[in-house]
Amino acid sequence: QVQLVESGGGLVQAGGSLRLSCAASGSIRSINVMGWYRQVPGKQRELVANIANGGITNYANSVKGRFTIVRDNAKNTVYLQMNALKPEDTAVYYCNANHYPDNYWGQGTQVTVSS
Repeated sequence: QVQLVESGGGLVQAGGSLRLSCAASGSIRSINVMGWYRQVPGKQRELVANIANGGITNYANSVKGRFTIVRDNAKNTVYLQMNALKPEDTAVYYCNANHYPDNYWGQGTQVTVSS
């Protein structure tokens, strides 16, 4: 069982930056894929970025070139550096750990970008 705790969300003006952190209760070294998702009310949760154990990353088209996901297995932490934020990035951001067949979620952290 892995517990995930996100932090780093908040209110920022458009064009600003935030760094989200996801701390895992146990080792993430063996977890296949760590990722960040986001959700706004009335819409489905969507993938923002993920990173495999070997370091291969995948980004949503809407965040490519602006967001960077980093995985630190030694600290059992995954980060999401978000730059050049836009109002449409406003959402609750969730950390995810996927190691088939297990799938774990954090409680989410709110990111609000004002115009």
